[in-house]
Amino acid sequence: DGSSTPVLRSAIQRYSDIINREHFTAPVNYKQGVLRTSGTFRGLKVAVSSATDDLQFGVDESYELSIPVDGEATLTAKTPYGALHGLETFSQLVSANGQGRAIQNTPIHIRDAPAFPHRGILFDTARNYFPVRAILRTLDAMSYNKMNVFHWHIVDSHSWPIQSKTHPELQAKGSYGPEWQYSYQDVQRVIQHAKERGIRVIPEFDVPGHTMAIGYSHPELMSCMNVLPDWTPYAADPGSGQLNIAKNESIALTKDIVGEYAQLFPDHFFHLGGDEVNRNCWKDDAYVQEYLKQHPREDIESLLARFYSEVHGHLQKQGKAAFSWEETLFHSTYTPPKDTVIQTWIDETSIPKAVARGYRSIASPSNAYYLDCGEGGWYSNSDDDSWCDPFKTWMHIYNFDPLANVTDVEQQKLVLGGEVCVWTPQTDEHRVDPKIWPRACALAETAWSGKKDANGRVRTTGEVASRLHEQRFRMVGRGINAEPMQPLWCARNPGACNL
Repeated sequence: DGSSTPVLRSAIQRYSDIINREHFTAPVNYKQGVLRTSGTFRGLKVAVSSATDDLQFGVDESYELSIPVDGEATLTAKTPYGALHGLETFSQLVSANGQGRAIQNTPIHIRDAPAFPHRGILFDTARNYFPVRAILRTLDAMSYNKMNVFHWHIVDSHSWPIQSKTHPELQAKGSYGPEWQYSYQDVQRVIQHAKERGIRVIPEFDVPGHTMAIGYSHPELMSCMNVLPDWTPYAADPGSGQLNIAKNESIALTKDIVGEYAQLFPDHFFHLGGDEVNRNCWKDDAYVQEYLKQHPREDIESLLARFYSEVHGHLQKQGKAAFSWEETLFHSTYTPPKDTVIQTWIDETSIPKAVARGYRSIASPSNAYYLDCGEGGWYSNSDDDSWCDPFKTWMHIYNFDPLANVTDVEQQKLVLGGEVCVWTPQTDEHRVDPKIWPRACALAETAWSGKKDANGRVRTTGEVASRLHEQRFRMVGRGINAEPMQPLWCARNPGACNL
């Protein structure tokens, strides 16, 4: 049942093609030679109990895979998305054997399900533009690692690359140019490609900060718009610019934006940003100060809380729930609705603080999951390190445990998972693969399997390395330009490169 759904039909064809063209040998088995087999593989029967392709948070991703010594293998799942993951696992069990292929160590029985329901990548397409082909390739790589959320940080201060039918001036003046834009058709293509791989697309439209790109078409709604040469009092990075929260027109435009894109993106969640809001921007804005003078019972914090309340309320009217960066909860007087998911990033202590207040949380600590760290600063007249040095190795990512400081069992359930963040001030399509992979594989494994094995023992990077080497080489064979983890000699000799 369910095998006729478009998602599952597409997946079966895709994995048939992958297995038929792939001739993979793990680096540790480079001297293995041809194995004598004791049985004959007679195909894989896939059975899915659900006949719907609906993909939303909480969809059942479990599966069971049984491969006998001889005969037909079976894959059963409750949904097409569990079957997707089972097909990926099956493809990884098939290896080259001379001119043919073999599945070793049969019989095999796997009963599998993710430890966390949210296993994602934040992908920034505003600082530098990425053609659709680079996004689709990233989605392919995510599916090879059973990741299921593409957090599309689609706009930011530097550009507004997405088409708006409600306010076409936004991309006309806020994008890098006509060739650096995403049409509705492009977005729908990304969403469909992701869905066919069991990946939800959550868009982020960050307000009221990080909005300089809006100022190119609506300068009348901005505060501290592109202050130069000294932008540092007004923004975390150049260029500066925030929506003027004292103007009702700013709220109206934001509601238009939320309303339009809440319809374009089908996921139940919609990210409203809310990070790195700079109070100096409004303290030095003549209009804001005049407004506060005329309304002595208000201040910047009350204006900001009103802005958040209006925007979050409007999103709720669209039938959506919000994602929000942690500052909305911790650094303002606003209390977000309880169905808001708080994305934490400042450090690992933010996770227990968020769940202690009863909010669901996504872990993205900059000291563990930020993939742009350690590349050096990008300001032209400075030779400083990046703000979040050092470089986050795959070992560092693997060793981070989002539950480490959450001891209450009920609060642990509020930690939905994690995202590695691909901020792109120094990255475009030409180097994005090695920026992400195989480091994101480390989060993918811990978010799927958890930090502990079946016996409750915490897995170490030393024992994981050989498996991750194998996955890296497999991804390269599938067209993903993942960077090497170590010299090939280390990959071929597990344990030889331990300290």
